[in-house]
Amino acid sequence: MSLTLSLQRSLQQTPARTATIFGTRRRSFREHGDRVARLAAALRSQGLQANDRVGILAHNSDRFLECIMGVWWAGGVLNPVNIRWSVPEIVYSLDDCDTRILIVDKAFAALAPRIGATARHAPLFVYADDGAAPPGMLSFEDLMEQHEPVEDAGRSGNDLACIMYTGGTTGHPKGVMQSHMNLWSAATMRLSETPILRGSTSLHVVPLFHIAGLGRVVMQSIAGECQAVLPGFDAGAVLEIIERERITDTVMVPTMIQAVLNHPDFDQRDLSSWRRLGYGASPSASVMVEQAVQKLPNVELSHAYGLTEACPVISSSGPAHHSEDARKSGLSRSAGHPAFGVLVRIVDAGGREVPRGVVGEITARGPNIMLGYWNKPEETAKALRDGWLFTGDGGYLDADGNLFIVDRIKDMIVSGGENIYSAEVENAIAQHPAVAMCAVIGIPHEKWGEAVHAVVVCKPGAELDEEAVRTHCRERIAGYKCPKTVAFRDALPLSSAGKILKRDLREPFWAHRGSA
Repeated sequence: MSLTLSLQRSLQQTPARTATIFGTRRRSFREHGDRVARLAAALRSQGLQANDRVGILAHNSDRFLECIMGVWWAGGVLNPVNIRWSVPEIVYSLDDCDTRILIVDKAFAALAPRIGATARHAPLFVYADDGAAPPGMLSFEDLMEQHEPVEDAGRSGNDLACIMYTGGTTGHPKGVMQSHMNLWSAATMRLSETPILRGSTSLHVVPLFHIAGLGRVVMQSIAGECQAVLPGFDAGAVLEIIERERITDTVMVPTMIQAVLNHPDFDQRDLSSWRRLGYGASPSASVMVEQAVQKLPNVELSHAYGLTEACPVISSSGPAHHSEDARKSGLSRSAGHPAFGVLVRIVDAGGREVPRGVVGEITARGPNIMLGYWNKPEETAKALRDGWLFTGDGGYLDADGNLFIVDRIKDMIVSGGENIYSAEVENAIAQHPAVAMCAVIGIPHEKWGEAVHAVVVCKPGAELDEEAVRTHCRERIAGYKCPKTVAFRDALPLSSAGKILKRDLREPFWAHRGSA
């Protein structure tokens, strides 16, 4: 279970096949492998030892793919840095796991002086972009030319492969330790259920510093197929590259998918090569699914549920869960069955398993579950108990073993003693034809403790008022679940992975009450 074994196999079996596509640049597996091995040599020449950490602060690119494999080839540990973080947050992650080499692209090179000045140990900066490196940095391309390829370090199994920092929604971010076995297992579990299309070209749209992006890289690498990369999400660019490069499959979050489906160029593009679309990061995507089925009738839809600590797969639902019957019955709203090799239990606050149909905390165990949190034994002990990962997500299993996600435990709204799951309310609101996006949170209420508050973004040209939203909801869900207040915005705050940042929506209401 070595993550570099996949590249070795492709170099042996299909060296001339296209490995990466970025803009107009195409590289074969032979070229890709040569650059990976040269980068590994360069990293070792700069003092990298086995298990040392290397950070990457950059937009998606083919060089990012080379960095991922090159760090592993050299025997190092990857630290992908969240590009949305402030300098203090970046420095925290570097200091926390003692990252001494940081690879940056043009977009983030200007941050290097502040990072170097405030980090406990100023990292060695490597400039991975076109053109000359800024003063004080080594050139990625020069390093390639100056070093001959080296042999793979051959790390595998429980050897540490990656430290991926969580978003830090409360306190400092936690460094999730992922081994070669963790990442390999998660990828092969998915491949065993949904084999990669032979001759495929997979498009990376979600950030590669995110586990959804990194996990997809590992899957496509194991399969030995082509990977096309966009530097970031742009709906028009997604449509253009699907047509130009004959993209067969991609993974996006629902907000991205909606932007693609609603783009003015959608009907003008030849999307006939597109065969599969995976999505995740949202338990309330039923409206998006209906739209995708109508506009992409030849594309298979699949949904996966997971988290960074599971590298990321816990469960998945494939095309059968998106059929007309499944959509009518509500089965399409499930996260499907646990992945091969993963066990799932739903437990109460005391850690006891609850009956089918009863909501509790989702727990999981399997070879894909993280080693723990870097230098945080207490946090690790809370999350990993007797071999089970406690996810912090609320959900239930139905009689057939399908997993339904209802909410983050912390996002559950308790109003007048009743538990209200925001995803259920969001699903109801999203069915209104004038609604483009929505989010539901709990806000302080003197009598009920919390009240349901909805934040709505209308479709262009559409109009909606607060009472219309409440009336619409009362026809679909119980009255106590309906929003007591509704706010309208032009946009919702999104993370770099396209997730709605509910903490940003809650903060103004709870800032002076000690809760968020």
